[in-house]
Amino acid sequence: MIDSTSEPLRFPPISHLTVRADFDGGALSSDLGPLILQGVNRQTGLIDRLAGAVQDTRHASYVDHPLPDLLAQRIYQIACGFEDGNDANSLRRDPLFKLGVGRRPLDEDNHLASAATLSRLENAVTARDIYRMAQAFIQQFVASYATPPKVIVLDMDHSEDPTHGQQAFSFYNHHYGHHCYLPLFVFEGLTGRFITAVLRPGKTPTGAENAMIMKRVMKALRAVWPDTHFILRGDGHFSNPELMQLCLDDPNSDFILGVAGNQVLKRLAADHMESTRQAYERRCDHALRAGQTLPPPTRTYHELTYQAGTWPEAAFRVILKAEAMERGDNPRFVVTSLDLPNPECVYRDLYAARGQDENYIKVMKNDLASDRTSCSDFLANHLRLYLSCAAYVLHHSLKTEVLCHTELENAQPLTVMLKLFKLAVKVVQYKDRVKLHLPSQYPFKALIKQVTERLFLVRPAPA
Repeated sequence: MIDSTSEPLRFPPISHLTVRADFDGGALSSDLGPLILQGVNRQTGLIDRLAGAVQDTRHASYVDHPLPDLLAQRIYQIACGFEDGNDANSLRRDPLFKLGVGRRPLDEDNHLASAATLSRLENAVTARDIYRMAQAFIQQFVASYATPPKVIVLDMDHSEDPTHGQQAFSFYNHHYGHHCYLPLFVFEGLTGRFITAVLRPGKTPTGAENAMIMKRVMKALRAVWPDTHFILRGDGHFSNPELMQLCLDDPNSDFILGVAGNQVLKRLAADHMESTRQAYERRCDHALRAGQTLPPPTRTYHELTYQAGTWPEAAFRVILKAEAMERGDNPRFVVTSLDLPNPECVYRDLYAARGQDENYIKVMKNDLASDRTSCSDFLANHLRLYLSCAAYVLHHSLKTEVLCHTELENAQPLTVMLKLFKLAVKVVQYKDRVKLHLPSQYPFKALIKQVTERLFLVRPAPA
């Protein structure tokens, strides 16, 4: 709700009528989202789990905003498209955001926190708090399964996060050509569930650093799922001997990793590439004689005998995807500890599916502003990253648990915001109840009815 102003808004005349507007609508809100997100959080218990990971050092006598309320307010704002912390100065009086945090919507003595209060929270977290929040996300991931899964795919990927100032640990990265952070995201590749993330400096990580992070993730998961099969999956940045050894040390784990091409691999792939190129040229000649357009690329899959000197002594399979196309040859390599799948299945069905991980990160950055790490303090930026990650968890739970079998079951968060959250609401508060008046011509009445009914009937998450 925006403060009223004496200056009206002017619009061109319509049907000989002057059109003016003001901000004196009273108890109106532009977002139904906080109330929906509150229902999802009630089902998952995410915010209470995150709040329990942060040690609140404030004196209880001077606390107006409990830690769960602060986290809920900021996470709901991000999940509704308000990524800037300064938006809290207006939204703290919004009746729907107040309802979402569990406060009476129209009382004047219980407004939510201001931007300054949220900023103090960001700058108060410690390294221990951040570590416990990382563990809390893993616990949340485990709690999202009713029974232990037989197999999970741990998708690892780094994401470039440009910096524009004097942010701590902002380093120049030659690959991207500017100063940045390089956070590591870990998702479950089969479902898109978020597992955890680590905000990293902008330098390229070493294999020991990647293995250190994933060892802690796997240890936490193995403690509750002793029989689940783990598959580590990543691109060429993760084909490190340390990660391979990490899987060898766990008898119920495997890996499938990209490998950067080198002179030895290209020499071993030369005969396969030549035969694939000839097959593509024959298809091109046939298409030209028939007056057709050039055919799509020709791909063949093969297994090579190769082992880098830095790899563990165990023999691994190296898979070649030999691709010939109009623009030239495109050989790609993968190393895996899996024995059974044939080369085509390993590359096309197992490894290529990791591209979906980049879509998850794109959602995190574009829809939920995980790259708004503009604080000068590194830990404050780490908390900002986790707030966006929490918004992702809520949106993913909303999509998979509530919006399943609806027209929005495959929608991205931004689409959900536009069609489900951005809804004008008039709030009326009585002594014993609150009534929300929604637009009469809202085009998704049946959908909002289905969503609210599912959230109303669900049981709260156990403490």
